Amino acid sequence: MPERILVTGAAGFIGSNLVERLLERGDTVVGIDNFDPFYSPAEKRRNLEASLAHPGFRLVETDCADLAGMEAALGDGGFDVIVHLAAKAGVRPSIQQPAAYTRANIVGTQSMLELARGRGIERVVFGSSSSVYGDSAKVPFSEDERADLPISPYAATKRACELLCHTYHHLFGTGIIALRFFTVYGPRQRPDLAIRKFGTLMLKGQPVPMFGDGSMERDFTWIDDILQGVLAAVDRTRAIPGEYRVINLGESRTTSVTRLIALLAQALDVEPRVERLPPQPGDVQRTFADVSRARELLGYAPTTPIEEGIPRFVEWLRHQPL
Repeated sequence: MPERILVTGAAGFIGSNLVERLLERGDTVVGIDNFDPFYSPAEKRRNLEASLAHPGFRLVETDCADLAGMEAALGDGGFDVIVHLAAKAGVRPSIQQPAAYTRANIVGTQSMLELARGRGIERVVFGSSSSVYGDSAKVPFSEDERADLPISPYAATKRACELLCHTYHHLFGTGIIALRFFTVYGPRQRPDLAIRKFGTLMLKGQPVPMFGDGSMERDFTWIDDILQGVLAAVDRTRAIPGEYRVINLGESRTTSVTRLIALLAQALDVEPRVERLPPQPGDVQRTFADVSRARELLGYAPTTPIEEGIPRFVEWLRHQPL
């Protein structure tokens, strides 16, 4: 049955793609975004062009960390479920602006949980991150790991948000699924993320910065696979109310930075120029998702290996302003 869904971070990469999927299946969606200038607000508005033309969508421009302002902006409408994706993202910028990350991520999540409690919304899906595992977890990363040794302020805020979610579940019975996303890529990916950044530099004929020796590995996950997991999580909160779960969403294989550069260069038909730089603080050596829990609880089944995803991404990238 169609539902009334509140999506935060609705103009972002994952959020805007999710909104379109929800509208396609008949849900009514209210999207929240504050159009943070971390990257182009104009690009984020382009992300929402199709959704803004849909009668089932309404955009509310407000700040999740400002609970009173958000309550006023939303008005009296009710919701069946909240999908909270809004956050300041990025490991390296969080080292430079830790207070801003604390406000946007921790205070923002606290406000959304309070909004849910105050309005009687008993279902929340929270977008967390594989960064919570730090650099010491056994591979592949299992949700049973303690995940209590983050190595960047961004990672620390995401883990803190998971703990807040658990607290609200314990105190008020809110059904919450925290999804740990593993390096999502695809159309609308943020400009600062490696795949888009490297591809754009290659198209411009500029050198690609490679921090470390190129052996760093990531579990790159195609956007459609992530969306399948998010939609399944939304549906699970309805089918099985009142539970708290932490679930990995990844491709469950790793790709080195060296291999990633080679795949991008092949898809773009260019000869890359690589600028070797020292490793960056806050970066983990690898991420690698154990998705057995997602398969069991969500029917999660990623289908797009990076060898297929990169050419699809490049097809989109070629049509973007450089």
